[in-house]
Amino acid sequence: MIKIICKAASLAVLLTWASDAKAQLPLAADALTHNPQAAAITQPLPLPRFWLNDHEVLLEQRKAGTSSYVIYDATSGKSRPATTAEAQPAAAPQSVFLKDGDVFYKDANGEKQLTHTDIAEKVPTLSPDHLHAAYTRDNNLYVYNLQTSQETQLTTDGTATILNGYASWVYMEEILGRATQYKAYWWSPDSKHIAYFRTDESLVPVFPIYDETGQHGYLENTRYPEAGDPNPTVKIGIADISNAQTVWADFNDKEDQYFGTPHWNANGSALWVQWLNRGQDDYHLYEVALQSGAKHELYREQQKTWIDLEDRVDRFNFLPNNKGYVYLSDKSGWMQLYYHDMTGALIRRLAPGDYSVLAVPRIDEKAGIVYFTARKENSTRVDLYRVNLDGKGFKRLTFGDYYHDVNVSPTGKYFVTTYSNINTPTKVALADNSGKIITTIADSKGSDYDKYSYTKTTLIRVKSDDGKFDLPAIITWPLHMDSSKRYPVLISIYGGPNAGTVYDKFSVSPNQQWLAKEGLIQINMDHRASGQFGKAGVNYMYRDLGDWELKDYATIVQYLVSKGYADPKKICITGFSYGGYMSCLAVTKYANVFNYGMAGGSVTDWSLYDSHYTERYMDTPQENPEGYKSSSVLTYANQYKGMLQIVHGTIDDNVHLQNSLQLVRKLESLNKPFEMMFYPGGRHGWPGMARVHFENEKMKFVYKYLLEKPVAPEMIH
Repeated sequence: MIKIICKAASLAVLLTWASDAKAQLPLAADALTHNPQAAAITQPLPLPRFWLNDHEVLLEQRKAGTSSYVIYDATSGKSRPATTAEAQPAAAPQSVFLKDGDVFYKDANGEKQLTHTDIAEKVPTLSPDHLHAAYTRDNNLYVYNLQTSQETQLTTDGTATILNGYASWVYMEEILGRATQYKAYWWSPDSKHIAYFRTDESLVPVFPIYDETGQHGYLENTRYPEAGDPNPTVKIGIADISNAQTVWADFNDKEDQYFGTPHWNANGSALWVQWLNRGQDDYHLYEVALQSGAKHELYREQQKTWIDLEDRVDRFNFLPNNKGYVYLSDKSGWMQLYYHDMTGALIRRLAPGDYSVLAVPRIDEKAGIVYFTARKENSTRVDLYRVNLDGKGFKRLTFGDYYHDVNVSPTGKYFVTTYSNINTPTKVALADNSGKIITTIADSKGSDYDKYSYTKTTLIRVKSDDGKFDLPAIITWPLHMDSSKRYPVLISIYGGPNAGTVYDKFSVSPNQQWLAKEGLIQINMDHRASGQFGKAGVNYMYRDLGDWELKDYATIVQYLVSKGYADPKKICITGFSYGGYMSCLAVTKYANVFNYGMAGGSVTDWSLYDSHYTERYMDTPQENPEGYKSSSVLTYANQYKGMLQIVHGTIDDNVHLQNSLQLVRKLESLNKPFEMMFYPGGRHGWPGMARVHFENEKMKFVYKYLLEKPVAPEMIH
């Protein structure tokens, strides 16, 4: 097998091998596009759900819209069908949910309607002891006692701009996370208290979004702070559900600040609050007393660029005995593990090095072992490691040159790994914590996989123009490449800070194989600030979004051109959201390299995007006017000379349609040609037939400008 990561000197040899391999066999492109069901090229893999105990893991197998469950025993290496009870998480029989705007409770005895109101409830959750349900109504927070069937109102001042337990848009999108669905309250572990945000949006500017539905249409008004605008103000309350009294944490809600997701300590005796200044470079962690709201500082961190506040469940990893925690920070230039006691004092840094820790799936406190995943051996792969709390015993547990997605048992004695690399179809295996495979559970290779010929995909690294970074790129080469020909290039990117997409993982798709057959070079590539090179690499973006990313992208493209592979007149870049911004900026600021672009949901000027995300990297427009100007697509519109497809949803509440409209106005004023498609009712993306239409439009663009021939019927859906 050809080595996955190849040096430039050996690339020509690899391409020769790839073009001749299995040439006598039918093409996977034909099988995948004409009748995907007829060719069993790949098959779905079971999904690890949870461990029943330290040696039995439940896996879900999905086929034809149905699920079946199997339990694998790590001690015997054997499997058995799961019972109905085993196939459900412990909390599954009890839950609360919304139906027609009311809250319902479900247990083994069936469903019970808890609320009967004309005003819809939102974000219901069960207490940890399953004896209460919390929810919001009309921007007030309520608790329902499931034993007495009594509802208690915890707040009374909710209005259109005062939100109790319900997040403002910018907090949901940028800090708490979309998965919260705007929930901004948190039960204590003992179910006696609820911490919540009281948010005042009255000073936040209103952004009107027009929807064309119906005879007159309507306006959807959203409180949306753009860069430099006033932010929502937040107070943190701690409500005692026994008496409906709130204690306010000792912060000045008029200060220009952000609060991260609060964390209850392990026994629920105190609330830990994350505080960040508006400039996002001065982070404090406070412990707040439940009875008085008084705070004292546990930890402070300052960086010259910024500190990320976005929600991640394992920023604090509390030891169950409440005697310490493992904290993740990138203050060294790399995301690393720091072991602290409960006063916030640093005990030691665990497994230090110039590599990025990703997550802490398990801590075995009894044995004193931390299990964590990291990009250490190779930045395009993920492995599982262990280290003792005393700093000793650092060891890699996963095996081979693969990307591993792991699910670790309660004590870390075993783990399930879903692993692959770009040339090895994905497998699922059960292993012990020495890395020894106990049993191979499943293989994604279908029965017909070896019957077909595939185009070659390789992972290369190209030296950045300043010589500081080896930039990774995954390239799918045209089938049967001719060394005397140059080929059009299709680049798919996202491009944002710490948002890389180049991973050494297996992937085969109809479009990939077909476009390779049609003669396209397809590239996915990462820049220095993608996360491949830690926070030290991401810091290059500070006050200068767009520039370094495109310098690095252009370097990779120019490398392919210099080697005689790429046609310099047919370089197309495509992406959505930040990727749309990259595409627009590429065909303007870097029009000498990128001829064509397809841009969806694009930011075109950072002064138009939200405060928290934009200012994290750029500071405010008042503090960094030149940075905002140099990062704006509009600044370079006069350099545009190729063809750009501009696509946007008309009611996008994340990246507003305003962005694309301002670019359209600018291009029209310069008499520049472009293509445009809007999707009525589309948010930041769109489902159903609109999505199909969108994909078809992109494919037509590829055939028209890169392949210069009619679109293949197989590519239109």
